[in-house]
Amino acid sequence: MHRRHLIQSGLALGASSALGACASTGPSDPNYPIRSDQTAPAYTSDELIAAGSRELGIAAEAIGGAIERIFADQGDRPTAYIAGEEAAGAIGVGLRYGRGALHMKDLSASQEVFWQGISIGWDVGGNGSRVFTLVYGLYHPDMIYRRYPGVEGSAYLVGGLGVNYQRADGIVLAPIRTGVGLRLGANVGTMAYSRQRNILPL
Repeated sequence: MHRRHLIQSGLALGASSALGACASTGPSDPNYPIRSDQTAPAYTSDELIAAGSRELGIAAEAIGGAIERIFADQGDRPTAYIAGEEAAGAIGVGLRYGRGALHMKDLSASQEVFWQGISIGWDVGGNGSRVFTLVYGLYHPDMIYRRYPGVEGSAYLVGGLGVNYQRADGIVLAPIRTGVGLRLGANVGTMAYSRQRNILPL
């Protein structure tokens, strides 16, 4: 009896230790649901105005108004930004493809990212744009790779720059676009961010 009790106690202790090790290790999958207590170094408005002016090739005063508006809307500071360019066009059904670099303060180097999207609505035209995207709620660079619903018709203009929001799983993207071309109308669609270029926007 005494021996059986010792064996059972040893098994229970071993199981408890294994569970404790799992709990302390935590999930390694970067797509694990975002925890509210996670933190990452954030960017100030001055840092983003300087970076956005450089990346978009426009005056700091021009992009400053758009960034200040986003800061006021979100009530917080972004943990990352994406600088890149894209092309888009639509005749009822719209397509958008882009490529850029993801920057985070605790990354030793920028990380390449591609995006592609599709939309349906009253929308006619085409445009090529340089894009500077503020990213909120991103604590690991690989969390960026997912699909984000967005409502293009909710976009607004600040100093000639277009701004709209995309949200998914606690992450908010705020692309600021400038470029040539014309897009008219309102549409509803999604944008998918990926590690490589995808022809299909789904």
